[in-house]
Amino acid sequence: MFRLQRGDAGPGHRRALVSSMIPPVARAPWAPERQLLTVVLEDYFQVAPLRGVIPTRRWSRFETRVDGNTDKALALLDEFGIKATFFVVGWIADEMPEVVRRVASRGHEIASKGYFHRGIRQLCREEFRDDLRRSREALERAAGTRVAGYRIAEGWLGPQDLWALDVLAEEGFVYDSSIRPIFRGFATQPERRRLHRHHHRDRTLWEFPIPSWTLGGWSLPIAGGNYLRQAPPALMRRAVASWQRGSAEPLLMYFHVWELDPEQPRIQAAPLWERVRQYRNLDRMDGILRPYLETYRFSGIGDYLARRGVELPTGPVAPRHAGPPAAAAAPGLPPALPGPPVAGASSAPGLRPRPGRQPVTVVVPCYNEELTLPYLANTLRSVEAALAADYELRLVFVDDGSCDGTWDLMQRIFGGRPRHALLRHDANRGVAAAILTGIRHADTEIVCSIDCDCTYDPHQLRRLIPLLADGVDLVTASPYHPQGRVLNVPAWRLGLSKGLSRLYRLVLRQQLATYTSCFRVYRRAAVVGLPVRAAGFLGVAEMLGLLDLAGGRIVECPAALEVRLLGRSKMKIGKTMAGHLRLLARLAAARYRRRGPVAAAPMTSILGRRQG
Repeated sequence: MFRLQRGDAGPGHRRALVSSMIPPVARAPWAPERQLLTVVLEDYFQVAPLRGVIPTRRWSRFETRVDGNTDKALALLDEFGIKATFFVVGWIADEMPEVVRRVASRGHEIASKGYFHRGIRQLCREEFRDDLRRSREALERAAGTRVAGYRIAEGWLGPQDLWALDVLAEEGFVYDSSIRPIFRGFATQPERRRLHRHHHRDRTLWEFPIPSWTLGGWSLPIAGGNYLRQAPPALMRRAVASWQRGSAEPLLMYFHVWELDPEQPRIQAAPLWERVRQYRNLDRMDGILRPYLETYRFSGIGDYLARRGVELPTGPVAPRHAGPPAAAAAPGLPPALPGPPVAGASSAPGLRPRPGRQPVTVVVPCYNEELTLPYLANTLRSVEAALAADYELRLVFVDDGSCDGTWDLMQRIFGGRPRHALLRHDANRGVAAAILTGIRHADTEIVCSIDCDCTYDPHQLRRLIPLLADGVDLVTASPYHPQGRVLNVPAWRLGLSKGLSRLYRLVLRQQLATYTSCFRVYRRAAVVGLPVRAAGFLGVAEMLGLLDLAGGRIVECPAALEVRLLGRSKMKIGKTMAGHLRLLARLAAARYRRRGPVAAAPMTSILGRRQG
């Protein structure tokens, strides 16, 4: 891509300079007056490539970056004196109305991209209508202006989806931009590939399809954010030139505000192809856009229609209800798993509601989790609110010798908060050692340990804590329980974990479905003195094995395990599997040496002295 020498040159000189660098075929006499620009205002975690791993109910847990990214987009448009149409997700209007107001106050048009990021195939006719209304109300409430335009939040409209245009017309929308001609799509309706009017009863809806380069009846989309990032710049310029030669209508370009943010967190759980689609060339997007912004004069869709005499909705915006219905967006507790948590446990006294708020310590081991801490903080805020009626949570964060910015960020986020303690290991000692450090620091008899990456949703503590009934020493989360769930975890890794569980069932007394979960509730007195020798994740299994050999009672609770979203797992699979086999051999030897009841045996006599 070419670079500009800024110096003291004004915008007009810069536009001429860049125009001279684009091949003459890419310019048309009417180009400065005829191009349209739309900007999609959504956050990085709301996009289609990540839909499979990030459900809508988790949006509020992520570090939001839409505020800063919107400012980047506004600054870029201001630099070139451009007013655009912003297609905005309605959820953002309710959660961050100041962002939408800021866009509108700068003279840009606000249009709808639905309330949640859902495609047309996920909605029936009435659900689509409800989503339209909810989004429009949220946007008009935030911006104080009428909303006339729409673009489908996820995917595009195909020939079988044109009923959605009827609903848009019935709901009073003036225009839509949700059709993307690709390959043979709309080959039998070529008029749908160009700007056209959709008629429904006595209403008319203007349709602005995404432009496409047609070769031999096959259409290839051009001029959109992902296409601009993925295709070679020279090829895209040639495609734009072809469009201009063959069309008397304006070229419609678009980009997403998150495409100006190369530093956005990477969601490693998404499939490789989707990660390429989401993250490739983000660092080049600013340079890719500038030549087009320099060369052509853009406007928004609403302005284009108004200059052609199309009537757009005007007048004051009256709120249709008092406030946003937040219930659907709240993260809250995941849907309850079917059936009783543990067979035969419903009569245990610990399951009955307890008077007053019970003090509970939650230990969070952290190692190189700088990327995860903002997500963790938002999640724990929701957990504290959800459990506040029954439990007084005390949080202990243990930095296990991190070598990134975990400790500094932990202090900024959690330092100084009441009932929050921050501890630090001088060197990495492993997750089990970090959990035991937190347990020893706790001043409550009930101590929970959770994963910093929230692969087990901490809201599930609501089901685990009551199972620590009288006589129970440990409650462990069990995704491999018949009533448990495993979501998006690779099949090979799932197979290894279940294979380990079968081996542990051969060695230990208590027959569980899961032995290696870090998501647990402990009776402090039963585990605080465990002589754990194994390092890292092995120590978590050893804690349970030691307690089993000592005659402790262990209960498992069905739980949902999800794939890690942010950062990378610290587990070394090969090394960990070999370590488990060695641990199983030691546990088996300890059990069969003793043969018979071991409840009264001192812990140190079972596996020897604790190392370190």
